[in-house]
Amino acid sequence: MSMLFRKSSRSGGAYPAALLVAFAALLALAAAVWHFTRAADGISVSRLVIGQTPATLFAPASGAKAPVVVIAHGFAGSQQLMQPFALTLARNGYVALSFDFPGHGANPQPLAGGADDEAALDASTRALLASLGEVVAYAHTLEQGDGRLALVGHSMASDIVIRYAREHPEVAATVAASAFSKEVTATLPKNLLVIYGALEPSMLLDQGREMVAQASPATPPTQLRERETFGSFADGTARRLVLSSGVEHIGVLYSRETLAETADWLDHAFARSGGSAGSAFIDARGGAIGLLYLGLLLLAWPLSCLLPRLSPQPLGAALSWREAWPVIVLPALATPLLLAYAPADLLPLLLGGYLVQHFALYAVLSALGLLWVERTRRRQQRPPVIAASVSRRFLQTPFIGRHLVADEGVAARLALADGSPDVLSLGAGAAPAAGTGGPESAPASLTARGTQPLLLAVLATSAYSLFAVGLPTGAWVSNFIPDVSRAPLIAALLLGTLPFFVVEEWATRGVGAPRALVPASRAAFLVSLMLAVAVNASQLFFLVIIIPVILVLFLVYGLFSEWVYRRTGQPLIGAVASALSFAWLIAVSFPVMAR
Repeated sequence: MSMLFRKSSRSGGAYPAALLVAFAALLALAAAVWHFTRAADGISVSRLVIGQTPATLFAPASGAKAPVVVIAHGFAGSQQLMQPFALTLARNGYVALSFDFPGHGANPQPLAGGADDEAALDASTRALLASLGEVVAYAHTLEQGDGRLALVGHSMASDIVIRYAREHPEVAATVAASAFSKEVTATLPKNLLVIYGALEPSMLLDQGREMVAQASPATPPTQLRERETFGSFADGTARRLVLSSGVEHIGVLYSRETLAETADWLDHAFARSGGSAGSAFIDARGGAIGLLYLGLLLLAWPLSCLLPRLSPQPLGAALSWREAWPVIVLPALATPLLLAYAPADLLPLLLGGYLVQHFALYAVLSALGLLWVERTRRRQQRPPVIAASVSRRFLQTPFIGRHLVADEGVAARLALADGSPDVLSLGAGAAPAAGTGGPESAPASLTARGTQPLLLAVLATSAYSLFAVGLPTGAWVSNFIPDVSRAPLIAALLLGTLPFFVVEEWATRGVGAPRALVPASRAAFLVSLMLAVAVNASQLFFLVIIIPVILVLFLVYGLFSEWVYRRTGQPLIGAVASALSFAWLIAVSFPVMAR
């Protein structure tokens, strides 16, 4: 382990700056954790399983009876995503019960149906309604409850809670965030609050106006004033539209306006004390989440400085812009076209089957592009794509060294560079220096010493990328710990993400490679996903949701990889960490469908 965290004289000057950045990162993390823990002050939090449905109960620690609010998450969400609602309401005297729908979060049950046609959508709707009904039935048995009930739902769940409340008049109030539903009438569901992020699509906002305008027939939907209550709480016809400023489809969940309006609406519906949107406790955790991820991002840089230098010169294909086009652009254009008629349901994970094919085929096409560049370089008697200079320790890795030396054309060009005992140059026409031998003739102890730092660096970087980021995410943002049934899905997704990131990292790194090659490569991949939606919108429409997520992951893990690569000179480390993180996060985020 000391080999992994030894101090390098080459980067000693970076350590004072690294310590300052680490200190700032820890301050940001401490502030974020303080917010999350403070939000639960005075609240009793209990983990439950209702049938097979994971749930969490948030109740005032005083034990006072209060209305129960059942909180439902949206598509590809989880109960953690709805924590701001649960804690805001519990801190304001309500009993809040959140849960994971089938196929989502930690729920081991797959979701029936799908999105292929109306019959599949109907089957999914019935399954979601049944799950909500099971949780509501349990809510009625809670000793903390006073017999009154309200529902809160986001996005997909907005339609589910509206449908359920319409058929169950005991639901006294409904809050629908980012709502879409055709089931709203002038009187049902009772006391409906409709909330959107002001930055959500106008088509969605128009639907909300139409829902609320039913309570005021004389007012055209286009002239409906937001934050004005129509109808009466007394007879259950109250309606209100709220547009939370400055937020979109996900940000609406963390908006102070959203949470304050929700608490205020329920106070009016249940005639409870309060009734002022400005006086309630609000778990507006958007800033804390920003501090959390800023701290984790900043901390990665000083930690990367502790990694060993694995190659004196950076490894990689060292492509020029002209050479990069067949490696970057052609796969982006060809992959969606070649997969246009490929089955999208190879895996029970929604979109998982398509994504693993997209990642894998993209990697194959990029590798073929690298081989083409390699052949072009050989014809021009230029250094090969394998590397301009390679660490002997890297060559002594059993698999890599054996295959490089097996190629006589490569082995014949191995020679010591700069007199360094640790560097082998791939200069054209160079002969091996006397006594250097090759990987096959290296002592076993040298091979072990060369492999161990690489493996430890991969493990350390992967652990930070996955668990240091994932565990706080699972506690306060969204689901991270997979149900056992998702473990094979992670392995299956790795079949695509691992070759993609190994090839992509190698292709965009190396001595003299343009710095903008990495963002250009990842932008090309995102474009290829957009093209896939355009080519096969009926099956791949939900990719529209994941493309922004992949963009964020590219930005975060791209920085991790960049810092690790600058320190170690080895692109394989960031490639493995990114591949594992992408496979894991996709597998735990998207719904598992019944087959």
